Amino acid sequence: MSVERTLLDDGKILSIRIPMEFKKRGGRKEIILPEGALDPNAPPAEESALAISLARAHQWLELVETGAVASLSDISETLKLDLSYLARLMKLTLLAPDIKKAILAGTEPSGLSLAKLRKDIPVMWSDQRELLGHHPSNTTV
Repeated sequence: MSVERTLLDDGKILSIRIPMEFKKRGGRKEIILPEGALDPNAPPAEESALAISLARAHQWLELVETGAVASLSDISETLKLDLSYLARLMKLTLLAPDIKKAILAGTEPSGLSLAKLRKDIPVMWSDQRELLGHHPSNTTV
């Protein structure tokens, strides 16, 4: 991490510049610190609503695929969730693997939100990346 310290002419004021980025997430701004800025012993940051929703969608998909439940309707009734809401969240399981990885790591494109992902998302991963502004350096497919 590159921190600039400057002692001004009067010798009394110390100016410290810490490089950081701002990222829009779910309608609010977050500060993204540079690599190595966090204490390795610090507790992990809170998971974003987007990451939690992605994990839930995959958990529900596994329940259906393994036969633990007969359908999404069973999950909807058990959890007392609207079936259309559940179905919209299930679309998260169709995201490109690199987009999922970015969401879980908290490095998804700025402005990406659950509301944006609940809308119609293309099936083709390349189209998803283009629509969401996700351009990883070594993307295949």
